Amino acid sequence: MAMGLRKMLFGNTFHVFSYEWKKSCFKFHAPYSNLSYALETEKGGARAILMAVQVYIIKYCLFIRNREENIPLQGLCEISQTEQENALAESLGDILWTAGEGRKATVCLVTSDTYFTPNIDYKVDNLTERLQLFEFSEKEAAQKFICDQIRCFKDEGSHGVILFLYSLLFSRTLERLQKDLDFTTSHLLQLSLGNFICRQAILNVILTGRASPHVFNGFQKFDSEDGAQELLHGVLARSDVGYLHWNKEEVEHYRPLQVGSMLKTPKLPIWLCNINGTYSVLFSTNRLLLSDWKMEHIFDLYLYNGQPSQKKTVHLTVDTHSHHWEKNHCEESDREKRFPSVELAIRTKWEGAAINWNGAVPFF
Repeated sequence: MAMGLRKMLFGNTFHVFSYEWKKSCFKFHAPYSNLSYALETEKGGARAILMAVQVYIIKYCLFIRNREENIPLQGLCEISQTEQENALAESLGDILWTAGEGRKATVCLVTSDTYFTPNIDYKVDNLTERLQLFEFSEKEAAQKFICDQIRCFKDEGSHGVILFLYSLLFSRTLERLQKDLDFTTSHLLQLSLGNFICRQAILNVILTGRASPHVFNGFQKFDSEDGAQELLHGVLARSDVGYLHWNKEEVEHYRPLQVGSMLKTPKLPIWLCNINGTYSVLFSTNRLLLSDWKMEHIFDLYLYNGQPSQKKTVHLTVDTHSHHWEKNHCEESDREKRFPSVELAIRTKWEGAAINWNGAVPFF
């Protein structure tokens, strides 16, 4: 099992997690602060997972814990440490249960005992060999167990992000993961500039419960060089939360990634955003924003980018009927010079929208 887990993540049994990955855990900003709902993030490959889980924390705080249609942002700033821990446990359990197709969730914890005797083809990391698995057939039982063991995910030195990632893979099962993937993706982590970063399949299994390697709707046929047809696996259904993508280099090379409507229009107005390779979260406090097109004329969005310099949630007002931003039109390649990438990411969902930063300094 340890061998299969390592191969699914790295493509072999010799690679291990870096120091940056091992020190990553789910640590919140100070309780009752402007960002008390938000996880602290650092550079490195684990950042993508932290921000994807952040999407579910916002979902819980805004739309599960509360039943009102429109919740003031202030409600996210009045969260105690106990409420932070509950939100994290509920969110992790929600993700694992969805990955287990609503039938099972598996939670991995690390113990002092070694359960696996490695052979010459396996590099020991002193973590994977000490995993203990706990299986649950009820979502609430899994969430309560995680809440009782929350320090195993949030304390420094807990390897919390890795334990969650292992729990996610075991909840999905290695067999299902193999079926989710296609010929373009054989494993889930990619080596880039000396660090392992998350491929799209990991983000999709968090956001949708299924490790599809692509963000378009459904399946697409691909003609290989030898004339054979292969199927590319995309997103099959709308999920509660969504995904937006903007990358300057992709646009400049005329190959922008096209996100399908399944991810662009989730059931709830919360999106994980990949903007120039950096992850942030965009959300609305209006539960019904995506349920009534009339609400999408002028509306508010909020942005958390996880950067240490951000001290409060950024408030954006989006106007989809005003097109003054396109005055003095210039070529597409010049837009990045004139408009923040955040705005261009938003316009992949609301084309032509004008965005007001409400006094905040726009960041590019």
